[in-house]
Amino acid sequence: MDRLASMAVFVKAVDLGSFAAAASALDLSPPMVGKHVRQLEERLGARLLNRTTRRQSLTDPGRAYYERCRVVLAEAEAADALAADHASEPRGRLRVTMPTHFGRYCVLPILTEFQRRHPALELELSLGDRFADLAEDGYDLAIRTGDLGDLSGVVGRRLAHQRMLVCAAPAYLKAHGEPSGIDDLGGHRAILYRRAGFRLQPWLFPREGEPPLEILPQSRLKLDDLAAIADAATAGMGLAWLPSWLIADRIHEGALVPLLSHQPPHLYPTYALWLKTPHLPLKTRLAIDALAAGLPGMMG
Repeated sequence: MDRLASMAVFVKAVDLGSFAAAASALDLSPPMVGKHVRQLEERLGARLLNRTTRRQSLTDPGRAYYERCRVVLAEAEAADALAADHASEPRGRLRVTMPTHFGRYCVLPILTEFQRRHPALELELSLGDRFADLAEDGYDLAIRTGDLGDLSGVVGRRLAHQRMLVCAAPAYLKAHGEPSGIDDLGGHRAILYRRAGFRLQPWLFPREGEPPLEILPQSRLKLDDLAAIADAATAGMGLAWLPSWLIADRIHEGALVPLLSHQPPHLYPTYALWLKTPHLPLKTRLAIDALAAGLPGMMG
């Protein structure tokens, strides 16, 4: 008998709790399941399972062997899938979650073009600022910016950096003047970002060899939507600290003016996240590659 096949039968018998259940799942007879397990035991010279008429349980060697069998079988499946990937096109459904505005302006154009190149691929994209659980919500990929927090069970790849700029409308600058440095921000009105349940987002400015400097300018206007902050800044309601990709058109048209040009901008990293797996599916791997190639050019 093939050893990998016997390992697969043994693992299935342990997972399902009986030879009869494993036989039904694998379309084998219960005696054939027993034959596979006995062959492994004879090869190893050790009992793997204690069985009675009512129940079965792993022996100590059986428990250790079961854990290693699971790893071996997963690697074998990954090797088969990898070989199949090289001979095929990405296909099936790809579910991706991403922040609302970053997803709309930067990620969506790249992934829709990616789908055009691979017509067998089905995209299901979720745009929202809630931090989705990849496993619980069934996503293949998450796009996230800034601090990732706990990455237990998740793999991340940095894709690009977002440049954060302080800006204001010409009308505001005409009425209140232009800040010449970070220290002048305290004398200006600002529009701040705040999500429900989270603290106010400070403005960050890089410092050589130190953590970024955090500034919270005075503010009478707080919003939880970046595009709304850009609209308010354009209307002359105060200074704003926004990603360059969001305000590039407004700057080009003269609706907003970038400030503190002598100050290096804070760079927020952008990541692709996916669950740890022995084999990353072709559709996911190629989508990540497309984003890594395309996003830096979208950052402005």
